[in-house]
Amino acid sequence: MRISAGFTIAYDCPQPVPMLLTLSVHPSLRDRLLTPEWIQTDPGVDVRQYLDGFGNICSRVLAPAGRFTLSSAFDIADDGGVDAFAPDAAQIAAEDLPDAALVYLLGSRYCETDQLMQTAWSLFGGTQPGWARVQAVVDFVHNHIRFGYEHARATRSAWEAYAEGVGVCRDYAHLAIALCRCLNIPARYCTGYLGDIGVPVVGEMDFSAWFEVYLDHRWYAFDARNNRPRIGRILMARGRDATDVAMVNTFGPALLVQFTVVTLEIEDARSGRSAASC
Repeated sequence: MRISAGFTIAYDCPQPVPMLLTLSVHPSLRDRLLTPEWIQTDPGVDVRQYLDGFGNICSRVLAPAGRFTLSSAFDIADDGGVDAFAPDAAQIAAEDLPDAALVYLLGSRYCETDQLMQTAWSLFGGTQPGWARVQAVVDFVHNHIRFGYEHARATRSAWEAYAEGVGVCRDYAHLAIALCRCLNIPARYCTGYLGDIGVPVVGEMDFSAWFEVYLDHRWYAFDARNNRPRIGRILMARGRDATDVAMVNTFGPALLVQFTVVTLEIEDARSGRSAASC
């Protein structure tokens, strides 16, 4: 399967503004790219890249005053398979977890394990540890939060998503991550492209957030927003929560004036069918 994806994001900057971008395809998927993938700017400026502490590709630019546009377009191969399903995957005791997984048990900016600990154990303490427990968390979060773009708020935390019962994909991910961590299941935040391949068109085009848990000595993807196995995830970045994988950090005034994301299954392009999710 061939997927064509990309974005156009534009800002109006009253003065030169340094920006930090996490908009590149994750290094683990680079060998699947069928066309070059890089970040283009208009006006053209230098784009310097590095790998952050979580293994994500980060880009640094200095946006000039005026209209500044970031864009990318690429094709990538996908095997067409759905998210891995392993109902027998066991939970690993905290004392036996690899060192690198321990950071994903700790509370973070948007995932307040201290505030949700009692709630997590009261809701899920009686479930079977492992895959079944994670799925119980996903089912709960999927039903507890009411989705709506009008509910988007950049400062909403997992605890606030639980209390308010509304949000967008990042809120579903944050609450599920926090509850899993409270239950001693390492969980990390993921961001990337997710089209409507294999499902009805789901809404406006956007980037998507999901999460991964560490069970049975490997990481598995879960999606509390959609709560069903999906095809064609294109990972951009992983981290503790949305703080670590913010698509654009601006270090100065910048007004967002355009945000367009496209994810197309090539076989459907001629019919005009597009893919999008959040």
